[in-house]
Amino acid sequence: MVAFDLPVKTKEEKKRATDFRKFLLDDGFQMIQFSVYARPCVTFARQETHLRRIRLAVPNEGSIRAIYITKAQWERAYIIHGKPAVEVSAEEMPEQIMLW
Repeated sequence: MVAFDLPVKTKEEKKRATDFRKFLLDDGFQMIQFSVYARPCVTFARQETHLRRIRLAVPNEGSIRAIYITKAQWERAYIIHGKPAVEVSAEEMPEQIMLW
């Protein structure tokens, strides 16, 4: 599993982050969440192959974590769905309280 936090403030940063996401998809990863991708690697050698590819594709900025999860661990994972997010208008938002 690969989780990452890449800067996306400038147009160039957004392009690099998008290119990295596209690279992961092209390399057989599936998006679990927006910045979390997973790919099955049945052997340690296969894992090392994909880590090497990620090292070559990583942008200069940002943070990327690669985590190896066994099949048994993956199968014991929980997926918990909450209620859909509700938009609140600005008028309904509480005013900020100044603490000092």
